[in-house]
Amino acid sequence: MSYVTQEFVRGGVGLSLRDRGGDGPLVLLLHGLAGHCGEWDGLAARLAADGYRVLALDQRGHGASERRPADVSRAAHVEDVLGIVEAYGAGGPAVLVGQSYGGLAALLAAARRHPAVAGAVLVEAGPAGSTPEEMAEVAGWLARWPVPFPGREAAVSFLGGGPVGEGWASGLEERDGGWWPRFDASVLADSLRENALRDWWEEWDAIDVPLLCLLGEKGIIGAEQWDGMARRQPGLRGICLPGAGHDVHLERPEEVYGAVAAFLRDVVGAGGGSSPGAGDAGDAGDAGDAGAR
Repeated sequence: MSYVTQEFVRGGVGLSLRDRGGDGPLVLLLHGLAGHCGEWDGLAARLAADGYRVLALDQRGHGASERRPADVSRAAHVEDVLGIVEAYGAGGPAVLVGQSYGGLAALLAAARRHPAVAGAVLVEAGPAGSTPEEMAEVAGWLARWPVPFPGREAAVSFLGGGPVGEGWASGLEERDGGWWPRFDASVLADSLRENALRDWWEEWDAIDVPLLCLLGEKGIIGAEQWDGMARRQPGLRGICLPGAGHDVHLERPEEVYGAVAAFLRDVVGAGGGSSPGAGDAGDAGDAGDAGAR
């Protein structure tokens, strides 16, 4: 199923959405830091075929959305999410699916207890804060991208190779004889500052809708954070994919689809997709230290 590109304007900031149409419950897909909505194309197509209304957002500062918005706070991202839910969900149940930076936006939006938010899937995301040093490391990495890349193959290699590198490289634009990111590294660095100043456990405790966490064994959610998440949200469902890293949605799309489809059927009672190889819920294990993307 193909998509159309929609523009959603909130507070003067233009946001770009890939809209796959349909009349079923709304699923809003949120990418990670420095990512783009196209990372979700495979999942979006399959969920749309299952009968859901699927939107994938280029978050502010990314992709085809406003590249240099004045406000890159967590609150601004949350208001974007809730504004889209209100505009496109027709008042019905919506499920938010976000990876890392997008997962935090989904978490905070769910904490608002908006009546139209029926559940959230957090892919490699949690409520723990990060140290200033960790945030500086991420910002420094973004600033060190050797742009423009001379070609797509060079970009894929630098960005990790395989399906992860391909997924990231598909968000670049070709112009002026090279391949360029569709974000401003300094803007994204600004958007990370809150993460180094506080955590989000109070918001985590406020969530009262079903939650699914999808983690990579080699991802960023460590055992201590996971234990706190599970203890403070007793109904939390968790799936850890062995061998997977932070970009689990790109590394293991079949298993991510299976887990998300099963969760959607449970929470909003629609769709008819199969659930292949989703794995069992369980302890996330020692998946590394918390960070941000």
